[in-house]
Amino acid sequence: MSKLLIVDDEFSIRKTLSLLLKTEGFDIVEAEDVRQAQQYLKDGSIDLMITDLRLAEASGMELLDYIIQSGLFIDSIVMTAYGTIETAVDAMRLGAYDYLTKPIIPEELLIRVNNVLERKALQEQVKRLSHELEGREHLKSVVAASEAMRQVLDVVNRIHNRDIPVLISGETGVGKEVIAQAIHASSMRSEKPFVAINCCTLPEELLDSELFGHVKGSYTGATETREGLFQQASGGTLFLDEIGDISPRLQAKLLRVLQEGEVRPVGGNDVHGVDVRVITATNRNLEQMVADGEFRSDLLFRLNVLPIYIPPLRERKEDIIPLAWHFVQQLRERLGRDDLGLSSAAQMKLQRYDWPGNVRQIANIIERSFALNNGPVLDADEIIISTPLQGNNIEETDQLELTLEEVEARHIRAVLEAKDNNQVAAAQSLGISRSTLRRKLNLSG
Repeated sequence: MSKLLIVDDEFSIRKTLSLLLKTEGFDIVEAEDVRQAQQYLKDGSIDLMITDLRLAEASGMELLDYIIQSGLFIDSIVMTAYGTIETAVDAMRLGAYDYLTKPIIPEELLIRVNNVLERKALQEQVKRLSHELEGREHLKSVVAASEAMRQVLDVVNRIHNRDIPVLISGETGVGKEVIAQAIHASSMRSEKPFVAINCCTLPEELLDSELFGHVKGSYTGATETREGLFQQASGGTLFLDEIGDISPRLQAKLLRVLQEGEVRPVGGNDVHGVDVRVITATNRNLEQMVADGEFRSDLLFRLNVLPIYIPPLRERKEDIIPLAWHFVQQLRERLGRDDLGLSSAAQMKLQRYDWPGNVRQIANIIERSFALNNGPVLDADEIIISTPLQGNNIEETDQLELTLEEVEARHIRAVLEAKDNNQVAAAQSLGISRSTLRRKLNLSG
């Protein structure tokens, strides 16, 4: 049911139009002045505004201008008893779709209203189809040769018109942000911002400010009032990577935002409404964290409406070579070098490796290998893989001649590289604390 706003300072006219349009099945709200009308327009549920151009102490032109300045997509019909060509032109310039003179002829008004709403419905249908096509094109750009990844993309495609929270799980580097971007690109929010943040890279106080904003003077260094990422992403998607690393206090603040749809900046008293789709990701077992009392069960319930699991690359080896060529193609385009390629032996070496750092590690190694070799086509010995010293991944070198300290230092550096220099993820993989990792890195030089 379409919702119409009637704005007129004459009670009898307002009520007559309201009754006429209600009998035709429209949902009607009324306003007698600009201030009242702005309150209705602000909530974003109005499909069409019908306003008098002459209001007590104001003009309907102010409402047309308000719609433009506020970035609202609301059609309007203006009416006046003082109709002239000039006022009609002015109203049209300010975005009015149609113009009527009083006294209003009921049949004419209904024709104009239906014309506006039919045009609006057609525009929304075209927009929806356009978004679907753009989303499908974006999905085609995601490398998915394996059945596991094709199933992930099938889920993304099936939820393109469902505005629900998604929790993406998987090891560091498997491509969780790429899938989050695909979800956003195929949704009705695709024209609005996609904002991403890694929650494990910032201290608690700074992450608080980044997410929710702060007011000037709220803490040392807060020299100006700043919007948080929730406000910056309003209308679009906010991607919170490594959500399992946020503190209990920030978990509570995040839960409130999801429940109430509003944020309160650090040091501020005012709350700000936000309309954001939240997509989260983690490389940790949040259910176990809930059982251990480290993560709120009510927050997990809010975030985990649709779970998506991305397997590690070692479990979907069909994706390795297509991914490698994908990153080669990116280099070709960036460097203007169509001659770049991989030999059969190089591809075999890539295929045999287990990729503990997953997709991110492939991207880094492909770029580094081309940077350090002159030839356009890389051979096996030119694929430079710094390997954690474990299992079948040990390179054929003189490892037995290394001291225990040297083996440890090499292993730490290799794991850190595989985790894209993410110290939190590397420490978790090594089974040590972040402070211990930093100390060992300092000792190893």
